[in-house]
Amino acid sequence: MKVLYIALDWVMNICYSICHNYGLAIILFTLISKIVLLPVSIWVQKNSIKMVKMQPEMNVIKAKYFGDKDSIAEEQSKVYKKYKYNPLASIIPMVIQIILLMGLIEVIKAGMQNGNIDMNFLGVQLSLVPAQDKGWLILSPILAGVSAWILCVCQNASNVLQAEQSKWNQYGMMILSVGLSLWLGWFVPVGVAIYWMASNLMAVAQLYILNWAINPKDYVDYEALEKSKKALEELGSIGEKRKRFGDPNTKRERADYKRFFSVVNKHLVIYSESSGFYKYYKGIVEYILEHSNITIHYITGDPDDQIFKLSKEQPRIRAYYIGEKRLITMMMKMDADIVAMTMPDIENYHIKRSYVRKDIEYIYIPHGMDSLNLTMRTGSMDHYDTVFCVGKHQKEEIEKTEAAYELPHKTLVEWGYSLLDEMREDYQKLPKTNNDVKRILIAPSWQTDNIVDSCLEEILDGLAGKGYQVIVRPHPQHVRHRAEQMEALKKKYENQPDIEIQTDFSSNQTVFEADLMITDWSGIAYEYAYTTQKPVLFINTPMKVMNPEYERIDTVPLNILLRDEIGCSLDLEHLNEIAERVDMLLQESDAYYEKIGDFVKEYVYNLGTSSKVGADYILEQLVKRAKEKKGDA
Repeated sequence: MKVLYIALDWVMNICYSICHNYGLAIILFTLISKIVLLPVSIWVQKNSIKMVKMQPEMNVIKAKYFGDKDSIAEEQSKVYKKYKYNPLASIIPMVIQIILLMGLIEVIKAGMQNGNIDMNFLGVQLSLVPAQDKGWLILSPILAGVSAWILCVCQNASNVLQAEQSKWNQYGMMILSVGLSLWLGWFVPVGVAIYWMASNLMAVAQLYILNWAINPKDYVDYEALEKSKKALEELGSIGEKRKRFGDPNTKRERADYKRFFSVVNKHLVIYSESSGFYKYYKGIVEYILEHSNITIHYITGDPDDQIFKLSKEQPRIRAYYIGEKRLITMMMKMDADIVAMTMPDIENYHIKRSYVRKDIEYIYIPHGMDSLNLTMRTGSMDHYDTVFCVGKHQKEEIEKTEAAYELPHKTLVEWGYSLLDEMREDYQKLPKTNNDVKRILIAPSWQTDNIVDSCLEEILDGLAGKGYQVIVRPHPQHVRHRAEQMEALKKKYENQPDIEIQTDFSSNQTVFEADLMITDWSGIAYEYAYTTQKPVLFINTPMKVMNPEYERIDTVPLNILLRDEIGCSLDLEHLNEIAERVDMLLQESDAYYEKIGDFVKEYVYNLGTSSKVGADYILEQLVKRAKEKKGDA
C-alpha cells in the first residue's frame, strides 16, 4: 500500500500543479486513471461480450439438465473452457476502484495536513467529513449516491452483460452500489466523494464509447439468446418452485446414523440409492427372512423409501435414512460381515470400503441384465469381492476383464435375476387381454442424450393422436436428480389424455400392460422383453458407453448383440417414421414371442430360482464367518 500511496500522491501533485485547485486536480486524476486503465476496461468489455455470446448454450444446458445442479455446473465449466471465458474478469474494475479509493483517502488526508494546498472547491472545504461537520455537507453523500444510481441505470440498459442479468440481480447491484456510495460519502472527506462522483460519471461516458467501438451486436446472436431465454423461462414457469429453509430430514438422518452404529455384530447390510431399488433386493431379502433368523440392516438415500413401511411389518428389517454426504463417513466406518449394493465404483470415487474392517465381503448385485462391460466405468467392479452374475455374458465379461487387466479373481455367482423371476411370475398370473387401445411404454436410460433430454417431445408428437396410449416412465435417477424437470414435463402434457408421465416405480403394472416398449440403451428393455416376450423399439441415441475401453475385452456386449433381435432400432434422423415402426412391431408381436423366449433361456441363469441361489450364497457365507469366529475364540 505504501508504494501505491507514493504513486498516487505523485500523480495527484502533478494534477494539482496543472490545475492549481484540489477539486479540479481530483477530477483530472480520475480522468487519468480511466485512461491508464482503459486496456483493462476493453478486456472486460470483450469478456462480457464473450459471456453473453455463449449464454444461449448456457441456457440450453440449464433447460436440458433442469433441476440437476451438479450436471449444470459440470457442463457450464466445459463451455467456459470452450470460449476461454474468465468469470472473475467482471469484478476486476470493482477491485481496482476499491484499491484506488483506499489510496486516494490517504492522499487527501496528507493534503489536508499540507498547509500549502488550498482545499477549497466551489466554497466547500474538501477535507471536511459530513459525519463530523454535517450541515450542507450532507449533499456530498447524496450526490455520490445519485452518481452511483445514474451509473447503475445506464449499465442495466447498455452494459452488454449487466443488461442480461435478472431484474433481481440488477436491482440488487443498484441497491449495493448506491448504499455503498451513501455510506462512503458520509464517512470520508468531501474530496473522496468528488472522486467517486467523477469516476461514476466518467464510467457512464466510457460505457457508451466502448459500446460504440466494440459493439456487442456485432458478436452476439440476440435472436438465439432470446429464444433460449424464453425456453428456459417456460420450463421454469411450469416446474416446481420450492424454497427450502433447511432440510426437515436432517434430524432424522442424524438419529438413524447414531442408531446404526449403536448396533454391534451386524451381519448383513444392504445399501439402496432410492426406493426404486428395493425391487432388486426383494426376492433375496424375503428368502433370507423366511429361511433364517438374520437381521437385515437396510440403508437408503430416500427418506420416503418403501422399506420404512416394510420395516414396521417385519422387525428383522432395520431401515435407516442416510443422505449422500453422511453416507461417505458411514461407509468408511462400516462394521458388518457382508455389504450388498447395486451401486458400482465402490472405492473409485467418494464411497469407500470400510477403514474399520478389512474383512467385509462386498457383493455387487446387478440392477440390469445387459452388459456390465459397456455400461459401467472402467474398473467399476474392481473393488468388489463378489459379483452376482445375471447370465453367461456377464460372467464372461468379468473373467476376460480380470485376465486383460491382470486383476485378482472375484467370486462370480451364477445367480440370475430375481426381479425377472418375480416379474415373470406376476405376469403369468395376470389375465391375458388384448388392449383395445395399444399401450406404448417409453422408458429411457440415465445417460447423456437419453430420450428425455434429446428427442422425447419429437417422439410424443409423432405418436400423439395416432390411437395409442403413451406412458413415459423416466429412469429413477432422472426423477431423483431432476425432480423439477419431471414436474415440468407432467405439467406440460397434463391436458393430453393419450400421454401420461409416470414417476412412481413401486409397481410393474405399467410394464406388464404395455404392448410395446420404446427405449434407447436402457437395461429395462430386457426386463420388459424377457417378461412379456413382446418386442422393443430402440431409439439410436448415442450409445451408452461408460467404459471407453470396452473393446479391449473380446466380447460383443449384449446391448449390441440383441438390439435387432428382440425388436428393431430407429435412427434419430428417421423419427418421423416412428408411428410406422410402432405399427409394424405391434403387427409382428406374435413372431417375437418364441424368439425372445429362447434368448431368455440362453442369457439368464436359474430362471425362477435366482432368489434362492442368491440368498443361499449369502447365508452360507455368514455361516462360514460364524464358524471362523467361533474357531478363533
